Amino acid sequence: MHWVLPILQDRRSIGEYHRLVQELRLDDHLFQGYFRLTKEHFDNLLSRVGPRIAKRDTQMRTSIGPAERLAICLRQLIQSATTVANIVGEVCQAIWDCLVDEFMPVPTKEDWSAIADDFFHKWNFPNCLGSIDGKHVVIQAPSNSGSLYFNYKHTFSIVLLAVVDADYLFRVVDVGSYGRNSDGGTLNNSPFGEALKDGTLDLPEDRVIAGAEHRGRLPHVFVGDEAFPLRMNLLRPFPGSNLTVDKRAFNYRLSRARLTVECAFGILSRQWRMYRQVIAVNPAKAEACVKATCILHNFIRLTRSGRRNTRRPACSSEQDGGSAALQDTPRVGSNNACRATFRVRDTFSEYFNAEGSVYWQPQPQP
Repeated sequence: MHWVLPILQDRRSIGEYHRLVQELRLDDHLFQGYFRLTKEHFDNLLSRVGPRIAKRDTQMRTSIGPAERLAICLRQLIQSATTVANIVGEVCQAIWDCLVDEFMPVPTKEDWSAIADDFFHKWNFPNCLGSIDGKHVVIQAPSNSGSLYFNYKHTFSIVLLAVVDADYLFRVVDVGSYGRNSDGGTLNNSPFGEALKDGTLDLPEDRVIAGAEHRGRLPHVFVGDEAFPLRMNLLRPFPGSNLTVDKRAFNYRLSRARLTVECAFGILSRQWRMYRQVIAVNPAKAEACVKATCILHNFIRLTRSGRRNTRRPACSSEQDGGSAALQDTPRVGSNNACRATFRVRDTFSEYFNAEGSVYWQPQPQP
């Protein structure tokens, strides 16, 4: 009877981590291909989460070290293996807990204003606070869950609802909603959706767009596809196919800004191959894995660019002046609220087809 099998006692000399991984360190390209992180990113990440995931040795056996535990977790996120699910769940939660405050902090009013400036300069969409969308992450059918996780694609899934900025960074994520829910339903049931509806997100005040002062103050908005509801701070495309050129131009401009979240999801799926197949763990562990990949996405992009969590001041020159026509619109009662949201979308559409027009958008026929 052995506490540790003899063949495993040589793990530190012939095991995968202690031989293969150490050899991979000699080749930057091979190391990054194996872990999807450079050696510098791996060591940086280990310094942050290592103390959290370290285990004590006992008289019976030597524990698996934090570097090896992190390596196991990263390989699981890439391969979606199931034999190390417990380690993966613990390490994924540790990655999230140790990185979230620095690499996905709750945005402040100053942060939202900086995001809006980036969207205007990079994607020609003023007052945009982020692109929002939901992604179904396919999981193994949970026991006794009925149809809760069964989605319209006829698979079982949890939903990753994300708000992405102009640089493809995740600013807000909500993970774990039932796959049966629509994107709009997921938003309504999420803390972010409730805060957006209640007005507690600390969003910037309505402001005038430079060059369009006559249109008055416009609210800051998130952009989404037709699955989301139209609200004062959430724009969706005009519905239907037989649209005027003006409406098609608005839909095109909105779609262009909204593609940042689609691109972020694409980068995520390409980086972490677990998204390409069924994740064979329970929903709680799957949620931890998804959150870990989202925060690692930000960690890699921010440490590579050296940007980190820089805060820039809002454009104060656009905060003052202009008519308060939209602010004065009554916002009590469902009918008034609906009229106000339609007016916001119509005003953005008018802007995109006049002073905010760009040469590459659909143009009206002469």
